[in-house]
Amino acid sequence: MAHPTLRVGLIGAGANTRSRHIPGLRAVADVEIVAVCNRRPHSTAATAREFGIPRTYAHWRELLADPGIDAVLIGTWPYLHCPITLAAFEAGKHVLTEARLSLTAAEAHQMLAAARKYPKLVAQVVPSPYGLRGNDVILDLLQKGYIGELREVHVSSMNAALADPAAPLSWRQDASLSGFNMLTLGIVHETLMRWAPPPTRVLAQVHAFIPSRIDPESGVRRSVGTPDSVQVLAVLKNGARAVYHFSGVTRFGQSMEIRLFGNEGVLHYDMLQERILGVSSHRKLDAVKLSELEEIPIPTERAREWRVEAEFVDSIRTGAAVRFTDFATGVSYMEFTEAVARSAERGEAVDLPLAEFVVDESDA
Repeated sequence: MAHPTLRVGLIGAGANTRSRHIPGLRAVADVEIVAVCNRRPHSTAATAREFGIPRTYAHWRELLADPGIDAVLIGTWPYLHCPITLAAFEAGKHVLTEARLSLTAAEAHQMLAAARKYPKLVAQVVPSPYGLRGNDVILDLLQKGYIGELREVHVSSMNAALADPAAPLSWRQDASLSGFNMLTLGIVHETLMRWAPPPTRVLAQVHAFIPSRIDPESGVRRSVGTPDSVQVLAVLKNGARAVYHFSGVTRFGQSMEIRLFGNEGVLHYDMLQERILGVSSHRKLDAVKLSELEEIPIPTERAREWRVEAEFVDSIRTGAAVRFTDFATGVSYMEFTEAVARSAERGEAVDLPLAEFVVDESDA
């Protein structure tokens, strides 16, 4: 960079940006947040005052036109991620965008193509925080053959986020703003993708136990655009079978976990407590119940903490590859969630990658 200080502009400073990204960027030496643009002028002004940000803009295109900005953090709802990202690359800005990557898989592919067109610009998606703490321990165990051949995967996320029928319609339940956003399906699937082969086929069903809510913007009751209960059967690339069960309307028995079953052992990652449990062939597997799995410690020196903003800056300054999470990974989980939606709508299995994005190498 020609300028010694990395100058960052914020486009959409919502709760996650304020609680995580602003403190994270400020903790990095020689980084300055120089501009902000929110959806509404009063929100833009309030954010600038609260965090001492010197410049404000009425529209995100004006912020991108500022030559005194090196990188942008996109904290808007997903429907704007693609147009802002494409324009940011054209303006020569590095991009860190909130997940989900985009509104649709088609947009995600556009964003990936643009990132490849500008290889000197960093393109990063805010990663799933789930499983990060014990990620390196899990990868080490898998590499050493702790579970042997992966055969079965169980993924579940049961919570009460949508259990109150009187709660207003969230932007996450508006398909025009969030796309095929189904509870925590995409973000937990992203975690699984770090440890298991990708899915090649999905068969899904979805349901909305609470089918309508009051829109806080209009005061009118509207149909929700996304389900509050999701079940998926999947075939992974290595032939393993996976089962996903997600619900946002379970008040009791709440959990968020990934279980990896192999012919030599099992690993259980509790994403709410950041605990790893498991057992391998050194014990008699036939006699071991899930409730009897052994705790596998996550050593302090191997525990991965939240360093997203620091890693973004490091990639800009050193050219280091983005690990958590690059656009290619974002494309993969966007295709997965869209395949789940298509399968549920059609009542049939859907293959991955999605057919319209498969390149015929014979025509290349």
